[in-house]
Amino acid sequence: MPADPPTLAIIVVTYNSRAEIGACLDSVAGRTARPEAAVVVVDNQSTDGTPAFVRAHWPAVRVIDAGGNMGFARANNLGIGATASEYVLLLNPDTIVPTGAIQTLVDALERHGDAAIAGPRLVDATGAAELSFGPPISPWGELRQKLLMALYRRGVGPVARHVERRSREAGDRAWVSGACLLVRRADLEAVGRLDERFFLYTEDVDLCTSVRARGRRVLFVPAAEVRHLRGRSASLNPEAERLRRQSQLAYYEKHHPRWVGPLRLYLRLTGKVAHG
Repeated sequence: MPADPPTLAIIVVTYNSRAEIGACLDSVAGRTARPEAAVVVVDNQSTDGTPAFVRAHWPAVRVIDAGGNMGFARANNLGIGATASEYVLLLNPDTIVPTGAIQTLVDALERHGDAAIAGPRLVDATGAAELSFGPPISPWGELRQKLLMALYRRGVGPVARHVERRSREAGDRAWVSGACLLVRRADLEAVGRLDERFFLYTEDVDLCTSVRARGRRVLFVPAAEVRHLRGRSASLNPEAERLRRQSQLAYYEKHHPRWVGPLRLYLRLTGKVAHG
């Protein structure tokens, strides 16, 4: 007898996402034939009517009111705890998922039993590739990634060609972006789900780091391509940069404690975090 098909839950965390959530839900709700997906929206106390908008237009989508702005990791954990699927897809509300992309990610994990996570090739509204994967976070890894992205955004020819080529090469990565990240539930539970000390940013890198520490693989699957309208959600939050730096510090405290002091000093001297 053939094995039962895998089950899938799609978790979308929203915060004042009414302007963008429609295109995202139109692309996934009722469109994942194999496996059929349960779509759950967890709302972090939006003030723009996001929950009512979703309930009115996508009645099959379950909406969970977080009861406050719980942050990205904790809100995702609420959605994860409210479902019981074999696979979980973490998806940003500012994404649009073409038909077949999710199935391509599921197929990749089905083929590789030693892999815990799969992430797609992300492109922006113009079709330009994002660096939606990277080396392990470290002072040198962050410097390399930042320099690479700066040169790529400026259209430096050799760098642009490198990013384009690299973003089409399938294989293992240290991390893939949480904007669209498929993970086995068993691996999620084994590492305690998402670490809630990360309010916003870096929780995806931490999750990948944690599963890799258990000997599990993280796959980049460019055959699956997802559009990511990066920055729309963050632009609505004036605290985004402060939260980014807090998460950066939390990551170093967890994984690179000897670098916390120098990093904290650097952030204070450059005015990127408040003193205290």
